[in-house]
Amino acid sequence: MYRRGLAAAVLVFAGAVVASLPSASAHDEKGPIVIGHRGSSAYRPEHTLAAYELAARMGADYIEPDLVPTKDGKLVTRHENEIGGTTDVATKLQFADRKKTKTIDGVALTGWFTEDFTLAELKTLRAKERIPEIRPRNTLYDGRFEVPTFQEVIDLSKRLSRELGREIGIYPETKHPTYFQSIDLALEPKLLDALNRNGLNRRSAKVYVQSFEVANLKELNKSLRVPIVQLINASGAPYDFVAGGDKRTYSDMVTPAGLKEIATYADGIGAAKDRIIPRNAAGFLQQPTTLVQDAHKARLIVHSWTFRNENSFLPADFRSSVDPAAYGRAFEEYDRFFKTGIDGVFADNPDTAIEAKIKR
Repeated sequence: MYRRGLAAAVLVFAGAVVASLPSASAHDEKGPIVIGHRGSSAYRPEHTLAAYELAARMGADYIEPDLVPTKDGKLVTRHENEIGGTTDVATKLQFADRKKTKTIDGVALTGWFTEDFTLAELKTLRAKERIPEIRPRNTLYDGRFEVPTFQEVIDLSKRLSRELGREIGIYPETKHPTYFQSIDLALEPKLLDALNRNGLNRRSAKVYVQSFEVANLKELNKSLRVPIVQLINASGAPYDFVAGGDKRTYSDMVTPAGLKEIATYADGIGAAKDRIIPRNAAGFLQQPTTLVQDAHKARLIVHSWTFRNENSFLPADFRSSVDPAAYGRAFEEYDRFFKTGIDGVFADNPDTAIEAKIKR
């Protein structure tokens, strides 16, 4: 990974002034950056080429594809490998016998799973809105879009970069690494191969790679030249820790000692919002934690997730009504979080994030 050598060189020339800044301001971007979370998932069914394209056109710096494998080893973009809630697979009689119950990261799930379908079979399905009760307008687009491959997302980012005159980055996440390794469909070699084939495994490439697990990021760090981001959930622990009997949790990872450990293999953290500004039992924001400052001291950037405009997702401070689907005062939430010094946001409404960034 390039970060360690680069950081050392910077310190030689700049001395203590730079020591207080995160060395992983990867790509030297003017923050906070805006990451189109699963595309523009407030406006189009998530993880579709239409959602990614709209995010870029709205001004997002990056588009975020979650990666899962097919039976024949191709990477496709779905938030989960269970696709009953995001495609029309349940309506396809020819796939009725594919419905199964599996244990994924210790949780029993019943549905249809990407690893039981070839890419050709998945391409016969169409995406649908995952949360229609909150985003009923998105259901207009149900049935219109395919499940994209990772390569199609890369191709889209390159085309839009040329068309829009600015580079559209990609921010892939490896989903359930331990599980997919256990069934001989490891994501990491396929991800690395795709980045290499497309000339994206280089220091100047506008790419981040993220995961909620740790061991796979440490392994990727040996081969990746792009920044790595350790995702931090609001509770619980990385599943590879759980599976391996490691008692450490995400809370342990955000201590100064934990952040120092992360900095040995990663360039940043992707933290749940509650890790940065907690909420009380009634849903109101409390005082910010020291996580952003602590991470910066450990020379890590901080990207936070997930920013959404609907009341059901906003802190109680900024809800406009009791209607969970109505928009609340999202700009005020962005303002509170930008003041903490975060370096980027994952946003379902990239246009709102861009506007908040401009006016902060």
